[in-house]
Amino acid sequence: MSQLTRADWQAMSERLQLEGRAFINGDYVSAVGGDTFASINPANGMPLALIAGCDEQDAALAVAHARAAFRRGDWSRCAPAERKRTLLKLARLMEQHQEELALLETLDMGKPIGDSLHVDLPSAINCIGWNAEAIDKVYGEVAPTDRHSLGLITREPLGVVAAIVPWNFPLMMSCWKIAPALAAGNSVILKPSEKSPLSAIRLAALAREAGVPDGVFQVLPGFGHTVGKALALHNDVDCLAFTGSTRVGKQLTQYAGQSNLKRTFMECGGKSANIICADAGNLDTIAREAAMAIYYNQGEVCIAGSRLLVENSIKDELVERIIAYAEQLQPGDPLDPATRMGAIVDAAQLDTICGYVAKGVDEGARLRMGGEPVLTDSGGHYFPPTLFDGVNNRHTIAREEIFGPVLSVIGFDTLDEAIEIANDSPYGLAAAVWTRDLDKALTASRRLESGQVYVNNYAGGDMTVPFGGVKQSGNGRDKSLHSLSEYSQLKTTWIALHGN
Repeated sequence: MSQLTRADWQAMSERLQLEGRAFINGDYVSAVGGDTFASINPANGMPLALIAGCDEQDAALAVAHARAAFRRGDWSRCAPAERKRTLLKLARLMEQHQEELALLETLDMGKPIGDSLHVDLPSAINCIGWNAEAIDKVYGEVAPTDRHSLGLITREPLGVVAAIVPWNFPLMMSCWKIAPALAAGNSVILKPSEKSPLSAIRLAALAREAGVPDGVFQVLPGFGHTVGKALALHNDVDCLAFTGSTRVGKQLTQYAGQSNLKRTFMECGGKSANIICADAGNLDTIAREAAMAIYYNQGEVCIAGSRLLVENSIKDELVERIIAYAEQLQPGDPLDPATRMGAIVDAAQLDTICGYVAKGVDEGARLRMGGEPVLTDSGGHYFPPTLFDGVNNRHTIAREEIFGPVLSVIGFDTLDEAIEIANDSPYGLAAAVWTRDLDKALTASRRLESGQVYVNNYAGGDMTVPFGGVKQSGNGRDKSLHSLSEYSQLKTTWIALHGN
């Protein structure tokens, strides 16, 4: 565990030399058109750095270099063991620079430094290393043909992959995309969110130092409607991997169809149900887990347990315990290692959260805790843990993804009722059920319309299991060998044998 203090982190932030340029064909470069925009620290509203505002010209340039690198073959056709060695070196370099990378995450999007250093960075590093280790252990197949034929089934890289990632877990989500895509032999263009581009830009230099060839990994900061759209519409991009809102995911899918029918993987929004049965067990433990399921990372989590469905016989007691626990989670300076909740990413997101709270009150839900911005004299954007009781599933705060620390509590009497409420949503990213009855847990897991179901925990999992959703939460999967396979395509080679 790091022993750095708030003063240490602050001093380190003042020494940082922040890079804001794009990374194209092995070098940092300004945007072709010369556009820039400011990266703003959400903790105090102060500018951090000027970032290259890439557009269609930069996208065309990066795609051309990515395609040339793919055809050159020094990455796409090299032995899997060679790619493994390079990616393992990248993971080691990330570990050596983990404090710097964690600081960039915290400065850029406001999350507590303890989470950046002890959650996000280890996860990102492990993702690179895990995929590196996996790539030389994935085999092709031989089809069960007759004796006059040999059917070979092999996997080949897709070509040029464009990855568009969100701002809430900037480096971790980037690695979830680029690690399997690079391991499979693709050329990758990463478009980080304009709200949190700094760690992705820094990662590019570490990849170059690790030995990733020029053109194989490039980073284009900028806005979705400019460079993001250009990548999605480009006819020489073979795959588009995205994590973000359902609205943007739908638009990107249309762009893929309008261009070259590129493969798309969309991990979109969620409004996840966290179901607590009366026989779930220790209410103090459950209250703590239910609170963290929504308040962790300021609620800016795609799988946040934002709908808490509680059996009515224990609902009031559990709500009181959640409120008591959440009082300990008040927002504070993200650079303080003791801070449990940091700043909301920007003023626009803070306004969105405030708007949803107002709708909750107007529609008749009972505001029990929070509900207004705090630390307003800091210049930053802070919102406390907020809880609504008396919510029904038709309320706006129960239907739409808020992406903030707002919990909606809904009561139920039977598990059938809870599952019906949980499934009454356009989303299907995550769900959880808490019960000591194994039959009840497994039955609920089968019936819940969700890409992942947690039993007696929330947000469990590691690199060995896939992550993704159903319905309007998207398609495709991050993590696990399933993710690795999605960044390759199958080829059948049928050989006629003419011997006896």
